[in-house]
Amino acid sequence: MEYDIGAIIRGYTQGYFLMSDESNNLGWYGSKERTLIPLDDRFRYPKSLQRFLNQERFTVAVNRDFLGVVAGCANRDITWISPELEKIYWLLYENGYAYSFETWLGDELAGGILGIVIGGAFIGESMFFNISEGSKVAMVKLVERLRQRKFILFDAQMMNPHLARFGAYHVSSEEYEVLLKQALLTSCTLI
Repeated sequence: MEYDIGAIIRGYTQGYFLMSDESNNLGWYGSKERTLIPLDDRFRYPKSLQRFLNQERFTVAVNRDFLGVVAGCANRDITWISPELEKIYWLLYENGYAYSFETWLGDELAGGILGIVIGGAFIGESMFFNISEGSKVAMVKLVERLRQRKFILFDAQMMNPHLARFGAYHVSSEEYEVLLKQALLTSCTLI
């Protein structure tokens, strides 16, 4: 099946995101509220994580094992990442839009965050871990990277208790559109 990468990116720039339902039917979704990860001093993380950060047990990489991160994110009892969506992520990766932000313990993939970069927006699609604290360290290090690279927006799409521990907050769809437009006018790189 052929995919129109330009049309897919336009969907994201209009505030939508791709998900598969329980029957693996792929569709575009939007929401009245959007969850953002703060890129300012509202960002926080569990105090227990500080020990892992101080130990520097994990190293960070971008796109060292993109397909491994996609597989890790999809490996759940209930997932919105269908095989078709995995192919789309790969095409977005090949075209310079999709990235995996990874933590490693030696040669073992500890965890990672899958996202799409458009301008100054990082649109987080999913995260996972193989080793305890792997995805949490990835989150802290990714926020540091996004701040250094002057990103405007870290979109986490939907709230969950894990994201709330990092200071994630809701904005209305109208507020989101304003931030997204600002981010799209900015040119940032993750690598």
